[in-house]
Order: sequence, then C-alpha cells, then structure tokens
Amino acid sequence: MKKLAGLLLLITTGIQLGMAQTPFTAENKIYRPEIKTVLCYNEQKEQSIPVINLKSAERLIFSFDDLEGGSKNYWYTIEHHTNDWKPSNLSPIDYLESFSEDRILDYEYSSNTLQKYSHYRLTLPNQQISPKISGNYLLKVYLDNDIKQPVISQRFYVVENRVNPGLAILPSMQVPLRSSNQKVNVNVFYSGSIQNPAADIKVVVLQNNIPYTAQTTTKPSAIKPGELSYKDPYTNDFSGGNEFRKFDIRSLRTKAEHVQNIQRDTINVVSLFPDVETTGKYARIFDENGNFFIRNQDGRDENTESDYAYVTFTMSPGRNMENKEIYVVGRFNNYLLSADNKMQYDLASRKFMITLKLKQGLYDYKYVVKDLKSGVIDDTALEGSYFETDNSYQVFVYYKNPGSRWQELIGYSQTSR
Repeated sequence: MKKLAGLLLLITTGIQLGMAQTPFTAENKIYRPEIKTVLCYNEQKEQSIPVINLKSAERLIFSFDDLEGGSKNYWYTIEHHTNDWKPSNLSPIDYLESFSEDRILDYEYSSNTLQKYSHYRLTLPNQQISPKISGNYLLKVYLDNDIKQPVISQRFYVVENRVNPGLAILPSMQVPLRSSNQKVNVNVFYSGSIQNPAADIKVVVLQNNIPYTAQTTTKPSAIKPGELSYKDPYTNDFSGGNEFRKFDIRSLRTKAEHVQNIQRDTINVVSLFPDVETTGKYARIFDENGNFFIRNQDGRDENTESDYAYVTFTMSPGRNMENKEIYVVGRFNNYLLSADNKMQYDLASRKFMITLKLKQGLYDYKYVVKDLKSGVIDDTALEGSYFETDNSYQVFVYYKNPGSRWQELIGYSQTSR
C-alpha cells in the first residue's frame, strides 16, 4: 500500500509539474497569427535596445496590434532569466516588488484603415509590476489570464551599473578574415567590490541586437587591477555582413524607396523591386542596423491610423539553391527562421518569393540561407561580408555573487563601427 501510495503521489506530482509547464519559449516570438507589429524599446529613444536601469525613472514601451480587432483580455507577467536565457528558478517574490501578473488595459481601435485592428500598449515598470533585481527578463503576454494561451514573449534587460564596459571594433586578427570580419575587444572596468571577477563574471556580445549572434566569454585574456580585458584573437569575431536592404511604405498612395507597385482595393498590396545577390559589392547605403519604424504620411496617428499591406519580396540568387532555404528577416520579425518567413520558389518566374503582412513604415531586412543538409545558417551567402559595414554592438556583463541564486546584470554598453 505504501508503494502504491508513493507511486500515486509521484504520478500526481508529475502531472502537476506538466500542468505548470507553459508553451512559452525564451525568445522574442509571436504565438498567434493575428498579432502583428510588436515593439519594445526604452522610451528615451524609439526602437532602442530594451534596456533600463534598475530603480530609475526609465521605462520600456511595449506595444502590439491585434488584427482581429475588438477588445480582448490580455494579461502579462515577467520572469527572471540567466545570461543564456534559461529560467532562474526564482520565486516572483525574489525579483518583483509588487504583483506577479496584471492585465493590459491601455488599447485603442484603428481608424481610417482598410485593415481594422486594436492597438495595445504597456509601460514597464509600473505600479503593478516592477523588478527589484537586475538581470535578463522575459515578458510573457497571454490570453484570458491563462498562461497556457501564449500570445507574445519579449526579452528585455534591467541593469545595475556597477562596472563600466568599453568596446573597440577592429579588423579580425585572423588574416584570411581581415577584409570580411569585425573583431570586438572588450575592457571591463570595475571597483574592488567584486571579489573574484575573473571567475564570477560573464561577458555577452551581440551584433545589432540579433539573438543568434550572441557570443559569451567567461575567461578574460588579461587581468589588471580594476580592469578585465577580453581580447583573445578567436573570440568576439563577427562577420561584418553588408548594410541592410530597406524599403519605405510610409505612404500607400505614392511609391517610395524600393517600392515597384502599390494596389489599393479592399486591402493594400505592395510589390518591392526584385533583389539580387550583393556578395561581390559592399552596399554604401545608410541603414538602421535591422530596425523598423512605424510611420504614416497618409494620416496623423502612427499607432492607429497606419494601415497594413501585403508586401511581396522577390530574390534572384545567382547560384544553385538546391537543398537550401531562404528567409527574409529583420527586427520586424525577430530574425526568426520560421515557416512564416521562408521564401517559396516560383517556377514561372524562377525566383524566390514571399508575401508578408506589414504595417506602414520604414523597414530594414536581409536574406538568410539555411543549408538543409548541414543545418548551417548563413546570413552572408546572399549579402556578402565586409569589414566596412556599419554595425552596432551590445555588451552585457553578468555577475554571480558566490552563494547567490541568480545572475546580476551589472554593466551594459553599446557602440557602432
């Protein structure tokens, strides 16, 4: 009987643990097709990296559109994570000063648009939810106060500036890569309050805030009083890539940059000029390092009077793409290599094509190739890679105090080449 009772307890516990699990993943992701145009940035600068200082007056602006319109019962919570985006397994009471979840009450209906939608907006921290420790956080939005109905997950950062990281961008120290790669050297300046910085600090560097570019360094190449140097020749070496491609649909009445055709009927349809490989030429153009900006020249309110359009991208690779997939990515779709962003080959035109539903504005984008045999992802195969490319780099410095149960984010810096 005792064995049976123990078995029943084990099964019951397993079921409860399974029920506690959610389908959320720790990445910037949209889980429902009617949700579009997710924005998250520090309110001091539009489309900035979503980083705020702990216990400061800084706020994050988070917003999204629901193309089904009306009003829905959207709830949200935030969860503390490690430097590599795994749950810290802390109780909300450990990292939140107030409530653990709340409802999004700020929303507006679209007006003067062919596509009807509701625009939702949230600021963080707020009176209901406010982090009390630094680190990586995941914002989770879900429907009807049911965490098992995910809507959006969004990464953001809360930093407590206790160290001062500095970045220098140089040509790669590997001779064959000097013309194509950018080497990021990091110096972390700190005070004596950190007992064992060489063992307890991790440094993460990203290019253009693209998640899959993250490189983590745990061992400094040199240690000086009050300074850690991360200058190993083979670490933090990034492909320079090329400048992002871009198009302008601020107006759906007149054609602007890279727009070939606009049709306006019961819905807006936009065709972009066909793209070709740029592997043999550095594109000397100004871009926004992958960002997008919602803008509207046809109306007044960018949030609720900007319409949606079906935008068709066309790519003509100058090589055999057998056993390869091509994706269109940018910050507008979180750089995800998902089925929604995969191009299809059109036999009639002998080109790769995809149509995405996007809100009026300015967009940066690029093409990424995935090899189906090796699984290798290459964002330079159709774009090329050049040291001259203007990229932004972000460095995050994490510290785990001996005996502590979580990692603190104690430093952040950003620079551009």
